[in-house]
Amino acid sequence: MKIALIGYGRMGKEIEKIAVSRGHEIGLIIDINNQDDLTVENLKKCDVAIEFTIPASAVNNYSICFEAGVPVVSGTTGWLDKKDEVYQKCADSDGTFFYGSNFSVGVNLFFELNRKLAELMAPRSEYDVEMTEVHHTQKLDAPSGTAISLADDILEKLPEKNAWVNDQTPAKNEMNIKSERVGMVPGIHTVKYESEIDFIEITHSAKNRVGFAFGAVLAAEYCLNNKGILTMKDLLKI
Repeated sequence: MKIALIGYGRMGKEIEKIAVSRGHEIGLIIDINNQDDLTVENLKKCDVAIEFTIPASAVNNYSICFEAGVPVVSGTTGWLDKKDEVYQKCADSDGTFFYGSNFSVGVNLFFELNRKLAELMAPRSEYDVEMTEVHHTQKLDAPSGTAISLADDILEKLPEKNAWVNDQTPAKNEMNIKSERVGMVPGIHTVKYESEIDFIEITHSAKNRVGFAFGAVLAAEYCLNNKGILTMKDLLKI
């Protein structure tokens, strides 16, 4: 499989190593120095694109991939206010879009654990819930896309909560997400339910970026034989 890497920072370089180790070829690399090379013509020479950039450029990158007829796997977060627009463009082009707020297999299992715990806590009004997410100082968006995914799943299950806030004192119907930016931390997410007598806490801590990169390559491989709007739930069959 020939891969176009859109974004060649730490994640892009890690993806490159894993892709090559699995027998794939990098056919195109786009970074800040050669953005004009992201064209339909160049993309058509590749089988799939893996996109890890910034929110300001992500949606336009997706559009070019759809126009080229190339499946796109994206781990860029912070653009979900345009989700309906992106999904419609994908459908209109009969394209394939695989989005993950986090491609780590462990994190996606953590998502399932989070949903189950929220379901168990739903009738327990004596517990209040909050979340903490810690990332490296280069991460631009807060809260993280992973934290938002976790929060949305919690809000779906808890009848007393219908919104989240970031680093604010929450109202009774809100859940606070605390965001910390420290050093080179790859990512730590903690969900905590606390009452007057105890607390229950679940945490996922990433040791490095390898898990994210490996999952992105698995997603690219999955796109070769699957079409439409795809997620890690499809890949992992959960």
